[in-house]
Amino acid sequence: MRLKRRQFVRSTLISGLTLGLAPRAFAMDEPGGNAPEETLYKIIPSSGERLAVVGMGTSRTFSDAVDPARLREVLRIFFDLGGQLIDSSPMYGPAERLLGELLPAARDASGLFAATKVWTDGRKQGLRQMQNSLRLMGVDTMDLMQIHNLRDWKTHLATLRDWKAAGRIRYLGITTSHGRFHAELEEIMRREKLDFIQLSYNIEDRETEKRLLPLAADQGIATLINRPYQRGALFRRVKGKMLPEWAAEIDCRSWGQFFLKFAAGHPAATCVIPATSQPRHMRDNMGANRGRLPDQAMRKAMLDYYKRL
Repeated sequence: MRLKRRQFVRSTLISGLTLGLAPRAFAMDEPGGNAPEETLYKIIPSSGERLAVVGMGTSRTFSDAVDPARLREVLRIFFDLGGQLIDSSPMYGPAERLLGELLPAARDASGLFAATKVWTDGRKQGLRQMQNSLRLMGVDTMDLMQIHNLRDWKTHLATLRDWKAAGRIRYLGITTSHGRFHAELEEIMRREKLDFIQLSYNIEDRETEKRLLPLAADQGIATLINRPYQRGALFRRVKGKMLPEWAAEIDCRSWGQFFLKFAAGHPAATCVIPATSQPRHMRDNMGANRGRLPDQAMRKAMLDYYKRL
């Protein structure tokens, strides 16, 4: 991503050329966790670029109703603890504009991996909307541009390919949060060359692990995982319940980290993107960006434990 010169002095890309470098380490800020732990990364299959496994969504959280100082603190914590990918959309109201206004003050925001979407019909409207997104978010090159909920995808996919060839975006993808689009998304994944897909997946809603996540792995498509908390429903289920002691084996200190690591531990999951406007929640989310991820046996144990609650 090329950041506008007027906003940032320096810009750093994590690319395939940096794969030989050691992962960044961050000191734990939580009680009893003073030892540095490495940031967790996964690989974008189409390029070999590393990406931190916990990113950030902005739906319903980056709003004019939230104190900007609080959102600045959310961004500061995100970057300080190794975050990279921030996902937005024109559908999210003021989110793109707020990111453009607040990112320049965020510490170490030069590591930003900027992602947004096109959410309209027609080539001209799509071009206008994408150009506006770059302007609002304050970037010259968008790291990832996605077609939101498959809307007019044939038209926009042709444009995204042109933009990628011209260097205006680095990656292209398609998103859905709705099961009714899964069959169509599967057909697109089989026919078209995509860098990313975005879909819903969590310990409660595992529909996408039947076909879409395995297909993404087979086709070499990176995945963004939205709704990892099922819009808060997972926390309501575990309210008042104890985290199992063995969660420490994968460095989980909270239910939030338990849920994020379950999703991120799927072999086809590239980056999980929880959304929050609360600094304490962001700090907790980013705790899942360090330590160990669960293997298949551990994920089964996590699922079995959750089902018994």
